[in-house]
Amino acid sequence: MESEASRQDRHHLRILIVDDDLMGRRLLQKFLSPYGECDTAADGKEALLAFRLAWEKRRPYDLICLDIVMPEMDGRTVMREMRAWEEDHGVKGGDGAKIIMTTTAEDTDEVLLSFNLGCEAYVFKPIDRERLLSKMEGLSLIDRKAHAGQTNATG
Repeated sequence: MESEASRQDRHHLRILIVDDDLMGRRLLQKFLSPYGECDTAADGKEALLAFRLAWEKRRPYDLICLDIVMPEMDGRTVMREMRAWEEDHGVKGGDGAKIIMTTTAEDTDEVLLSFNLGCEAYVFKPIDRERLLSKMEGLSLIDRKAHAGQTNATG
């Protein structure tokens, strides 16, 4: 598995955006596409399929933005299955995908439950771009100063 330092060096993350709302997926894709390749899934089943295929292709996701409230399979169930898959395949605690949960509900019990199940961060909707990027920076997924320098040098 790739180290966090090498993730930062490439400035190109593999990102999975999971949200049953099309506009929510598009907004996150707009915010995140400057930092990497974004795949999207409209529900939990699609998300699990994309997650497993990425591992089979040896191109796992660095970041998964996961809506907590979705029909059929909610975000917590999806996260639980992803973490179980990682564990079953020898991926140690902090070496798996970083998961940022997204939701409109501001229930502290929900937040605590999500952290206990294995997410690294939580962002409330409507998604604030700066708050999301700050969470990513805190997880050592991006370095906005280096990214800005790279953009200025190439743009």
